[in-house]
Amino acid sequence: MWDEKYEADEYIFGTEPNDFLKANAEKLKPGSVLCLADGEGRNGVYLAKLGFDVTAVDMSEVGLEKARKLAAENGVKIKTIHADLNDFIIEPERWDNIISIFCHLPESLRQKVHRAAAKGLTEDGVFLLEAYRVKQLEMPGKGGPPVPELLYTAAMLKQDFQSLELIQAQEIKREVNEGSKHGGHSAVVQVLARK
Repeated sequence: MWDEKYEADEYIFGTEPNDFLKANAEKLKPGSVLCLADGEGRNGVYLAKLGFDVTAVDMSEVGLEKARKLAAENGVKIKTIHADLNDFIIEPERWDNIISIFCHLPESLRQKVHRAAAKGLTEDGVFLLEAYRVKQLEMPGKGGPPVPELLYTAAMLKQDFQSLELIQAQEIKREVNEGSKHGGHSAVVQVLARK
């Protein structure tokens, strides 16, 4: 499915970083970053330009190929891993930062990945997430899964990351303008947490 979506010549979510990530980049811990479901690489490339050691994981090889191209065009390198998050192992205490931007997973996989992400951070490591929440189904904007089972709430994410210090966990409405696939007034949840 994602290979087909990313086949387009355009970067369907744009080439600019996510707004929440950009606004909080200075709060990240210097060092390594694991970008979950990084797709065409806009967030990973942005972080590499800031000097982070970036590894992007995604289930779409087509998306990762575009990510490597975007990195080259921006004069940076990122490591890419072609893997389904069902199978990808987040090593404990391995990453200084883990980023999850619009990575929507079914409940059991979400909990598994988020638990592993919390354990995967080094001391003082940072986890940053933005995702669509259930209210998105009522919004005129476009973006996010069309089913509530894949959408998040602040309460569920607070539960997922109870082992971390939650710096921010909020549900807001904001304008999202990220390529042709994310646009308009949107209902999102944002989490920033530290180990």
